[in-house]
Amino acid sequence: VVDADGRSVPFEALYGEQKAIVVFVRNFLCYTCKEYVEDLAKVPKAFLQEANVRLIVIGQSSYHHIKPFCSLTGYTHEMYVDPQREIYRTLGMKRGEGNNVSVQSPHVKSNTFLGSIRSVWRAMTGPAFDFQGDPAQQGGALILGPGNEVHFLHLDNNRLDHVPINTVLQLAGVKTLNFTNKPQIIDV
Repeated sequence: VVDADGRSVPFEALYGEQKAIVVFVRNFLCYTCKEYVEDLAKVPKAFLQEANVRLIVIGQSSYHHIKPFCSLTGYTHEMYVDPQREIYRTLGMKRGEGNNVSVQSPHVKSNTFLGSIRSVWRAMTGPAFDFQGDPAQQGGALILGPGNEVHFLHLDNNRLDHVPINTVLQLAGVKTLNFTNKPQIIDV
């Protein structure tokens, strides 16, 4: 994988010494990925440090797109890219939409039409007009390490098939949080 400064890092180094939640996104223009990463950005660093877990997002574009995407989403945790999609292929991540069952990510707020329009607009108005990776590539989520231990693997079937973030946090031993904007109701 490649970091935001263009340095290559072996994928194994991301989870070799400590447990890591690794989220592979479709591409940095994908509106569902953008909204999912905006919610990942809300995970406090203190929660991750307390559980000794790293939170990592991997995209499939050029490393030049990492800093603008982090700025757009407010994401401050680790982010890398796999520009040749080698790890995507090795893990068997799907290409194409797959079965479009009525699955709905709790982290996606936009409808398909408006979200797609926003994605195309960002591509057209971005500093380098490109689609920042293969638009047919699907992502997934893993919990790995330390070492070669695989605790969890989910391969997305389509753009809305993200694992709920609290599910991944809970499986990794990290405190969960309220992602809704609704006030919590306390039973009195």
